[in-house]
Amino acid sequence: MQEVTRILNAIEQGEPQAAEKLLALVYDELRKLAALKMAHEAPGQTLQATALVHEAWLRLGGERQPEWQNRAHFFAAAAEAMRRILIDNARRKKAVRHGGGVERVDFDSLDLAVGMDDQQLLALHEALEQFAAKDPVKAELVKLRFFAGLTIEQAAQVLGFSEPTAKRHWAYARAWLYRAIQSA
Repeated sequence: MQEVTRILNAIEQGEPQAAEKLLALVYDELRKLAALKMAHEAPGQTLQATALVHEAWLRLGGERQPEWQNRAHFFAAAAEAMRRILIDNARRKKAVRHGGGVERVDFDSLDLAVGMDDQQLLALHEALEQFAAKDPVKAELVKLRFFAGLTIEQAAQVLGFSEPTAKRHWAYARAWLYRAIQSA
């Protein structure tokens, strides 16, 4: 993780090859994570792990990376980019199918968002938007865990708080989102 911070500092100082170094460092980790999660997908999934990582990188700025404040800022932006890609993909698929009933979701049984069907993903998205308005810090934790696939320890480090605090925030966020999805 310290290497990411060093490269982000180099980007901020205008080093021309820093974006390429960042991509090489982050890409392998994101690709492995995405591939692991996509391995559990049903056949016929149209979104591939590689495409998700590439699209997220492009949305973050590609070779012209913005000035990142720190590692947490970068990973938060990456999680948000992946979330938006998945939401856009689910909306596109839903529009083609012309709807269907909203499906209730057991939030405890959910894994990384790429493993969800479109209805579940849209229900989670709506609940997460409401939750973010109420508690943006805990919502950011959900995005990092659920959309970027970070562990509780990694997310706590990125957000700058202790692991026990992250566990408490995660338990609260899961309960809040579960209730919001169930009442939808």
